[in-house]
Amino acid sequence: MIKRSKKRQENRKFYRVNERIFSSTLRVLETDGKQLGILSKFDALGKARGLGLDLVEIAPNAKPPVAKIIDFKKFLYQEEKKKKEEKKKSKTSETKELRLGPFMNEHDLMVVLKKAREFLEGGNKVKFVVKFAGRQITHPEFGERILEKSIEFLSGVSKIEREKHFEGRALITILSPARSGGQSLKTEVKNGKEKNKKIDKKKI
Repeated sequence: MIKRSKKRQENRKFYRVNERIFSSTLRVLETDGKQLGILSKFDALGKARGLGLDLVEIAPNAKPPVAKIIDFKKFLYQEEKKKKEEKKKSKTSETKELRLGPFMNEHDLMVVLKKAREFLEGGNKVKFVVKFAGRQITHPEFGERILEKSIEFLSGVSKIEREKHFEGRALITILSPARSGGQSLKTEVKNGKEKNKKIDKKKI
């Protein structure tokens, strides 16, 4: 009847199905939730098989236990979908740190900025850290220029939460999502190409 791998079973709530149900007497519900009444396990299984469905124990601690006649695979899919939606709603914003170099080339900068945009679109904040090594600290203007270009590139999906400032030998700024949900994919791609052209025209 129903085949379930060990890995999938470990990641979801356990349900007794069909012959694995222990109780000999059950309060049975139809797929739409309508009560069929209290039936023997044998009769309940017969009804479920007659419909090509499964008998699933959904309230094992009730007296008698409650079982529902449903498509178990579809039921598990809906449960997983519900968990993902709940997890998405309860997800808290994180601050993702990305490091930049004051003299990094255009290609490397674009790789980092695309990753930053993904984080922002996902509802996370982005903390840019420009680290200065050795004598690089004598030219902070290069780090500031990198941050300005980064802020400009991400202006469509972000807002400045904390202006650029020095912490030791690191120049830092923090961006947060401009709005919930972000922009449409077409708009993002268009903006990305336009910003990319602007960056390509300027020497970093």
